[in-house]
Amino acid sequence: MTAEVFANQMQALASPEKAIILQRFFKTGKGQYGEGDVFWGITVPQTRQVVKNARELPLSEIEKLLHSPIHEIRLAACLLLVNAFAKAKKDICKQTDIYNFYINNTPYINNWDLVDLSCRDIVGAFLWDKNRSPLYQLATTNNLWQQRISIVSTWFFIRNNDLDDTFKIAEMLLNHKHDLIHKATGWMLREAGKKNEEALKDFLSDHIRLLPRTTLRYAIEKLPKPIAQDFLKK
Repeated sequence: MTAEVFANQMQALASPEKAIILQRFFKTGKGQYGEGDVFWGITVPQTRQVVKNARELPLSEIEKLLHSPIHEIRLAACLLLVNAFAKAKKDICKQTDIYNFYINNTPYINNWDLVDLSCRDIVGAFLWDKNRSPLYQLATTNNLWQQRISIVSTWFFIRNNDLDDTFKIAEMLLNHKHDLIHKATGWMLREAGKKNEEALKDFLSDHIRLLPRTTLRYAIEKLPKPIAQDFLKK
């Protein structure tokens, strides 16, 4: 299969009515975070189905999809990469190639859904047993999506009961200006709290004066209501 054939299969599912809704939802207007992004109006389940039925594409063809101006095509490329990484399993050379490809193409992984549906199972999974400094480098860039990758990738570590990097990167992002980072940070803190409630409470207590309100609200969602209310009053 080629990128062109894959894109044609996707385009057959296009819905102009849904495209209008999605362009509003993903803030594609002037000055918004998704400015200029183009949608065909294809749902995530539809995209997943096309990806599932596709024969494996080489990275050279996935790259063509990832560089597409169409949002859903780029999302499909991210999902193809996730599948390819999982299939590689013990093939460290292939996984390394996919990881490097992903990192080198972050300019095209440029909306929150593209990040959230791919980075955990590629970046997080790859760095699990390696030096994690690349996440800290991403966190210190001026790129909103790279910064989101840095925190959401730690979800893989959280699922494996390793919370240190989540708390450290969350601390680095506390002063961030964008709501999408506040939400992602709060989300990962909440996930960390599911594994270790005391560690989450300690982090919140130590940083309560600096925590954006959105981050705090996301982080406390699974805490007992009296404890959550107490943090909101501080």
